[in-house]
Amino acid sequence: MKKYATFLWDCFRLSFVGDWRYHLWMTVLTLVTLTGLYAYCRQLVYGLVTTGMTDQVSWGLYIANFTYLVGLAAAAAMLVIPVYVYRNMHLHDVVIFGELLAVAVIVMCLLFVMADLGRPDRFMHLLWRFNFPISMLTWDVIALNGYLLLNLHICGYLIYCAYCGRMPSPAFYVPFVFVAIVWAVSIHTVTAFLYVGLGGRPFWNSAIIAPRFLASAFAAGPAFIILTLQVVRRYSRHHVSFDALLTLRRIVQVAMIINLFLLACEVFTEFYTDSAHLASSRYLYFGLHGRHALVPWIWTAVSMNLVATLLLVLPASRGLRMLNTACVLSIVGIWIEKGMGLIVPAFIPTPLGEIVEYAPTINEIAVCLGIWAFGLLLYTIFVRISVPVLAGELTYEKRFDK
Repeated sequence: MKKYATFLWDCFRLSFVGDWRYHLWMTVLTLVTLTGLYAYCRQLVYGLVTTGMTDQVSWGLYIANFTYLVGLAAAAAMLVIPVYVYRNMHLHDVVIFGELLAVAVIVMCLLFVMADLGRPDRFMHLLWRFNFPISMLTWDVIALNGYLLLNLHICGYLIYCAYCGRMPSPAFYVPFVFVAIVWAVSIHTVTAFLYVGLGGRPFWNSAIIAPRFLASAFAAGPAFIILTLQVVRRYSRHHVSFDALLTLRRIVQVAMIINLFLLACEVFTEFYTDSAHLASSRYLYFGLHGRHALVPWIWTAVSMNLVATLLLVLPASRGLRMLNTACVLSIVGIWIEKGMGLIVPAFIPTPLGEIVEYAPTINEIAVCLGIWAFGLLLYTIFVRISVPVLAGELTYEKRFDK
């Protein structure tokens, strides 16, 4: 118990240690987080009227970010599967970064849900009226919190063993790893089922939504890890092999191709059949009755995804500059496609035929930026602590003391 308390204290101290760039980054994230907290307090006082959501469009930027981040968390499985199933040792040292990302992202997901509820006490409704297994929302609650606990245990155990200078026992983490692989697929599938199961929103009533969610997640997640690993390579002595980056590049490449193929299948089905439920898709891609707020969003996302896929297919993306460009384009493009391009159009037009457009307010954007900053703050601290521990620079025997 004393050794574990010492471990926690050393981790706490280490999170404050770094050069001027680290402190500047953490200061900026802290300020943005506090700004978001102020905006949320304002929302708490005045209600959801401070957002751009209405009776017609009841899900907006909060749920858009939630949907995207669930996929980012699920993508940690893309690092776990090659290592523990196919014994690809190139990714062995970077699995921990994917699982730490999953922890930070799930926390962000829960915060976005809390922001969208309007009042945090409404969480009690989920506990007192836990309609399991009838409600898909209860399945999502179990999936998200279960995945959070699994990754906390796996990451915490491996880092603590490295701190103590002993080999981790496979019995204490390998079974949880395989459970987490299945759980990672389930969290995004259950989230997709939340939308697919709403019969009053025909824009979401497609069996292909769940595969699209997984394909886009398995592209954006590893792309984010690629950028993280390069920061680790540049500003620490932790060795990350170039082969690991190329392996992740292949994962992003295949996932982006599958994502674009599924999107093309969805667009063809909607527009070629010209069914009665085409209105939402027409509004999204071309505008409807003079309303076209989301048209620039979706075509920007499609263009980014196409360019990112083209760059990843070309051999030039083996170079870091081109690879980084493709990763940034895929991350942003998928965020737009899965966020504003998927959530909002389902509410326009309404079942009564009303066309009420949605635009996020400054207060809403501030809350979202605050949650993103808090998540990045957590992830930065996780990486800052884990890198020296895994590299053997911080152990119980060599107490960190500067």
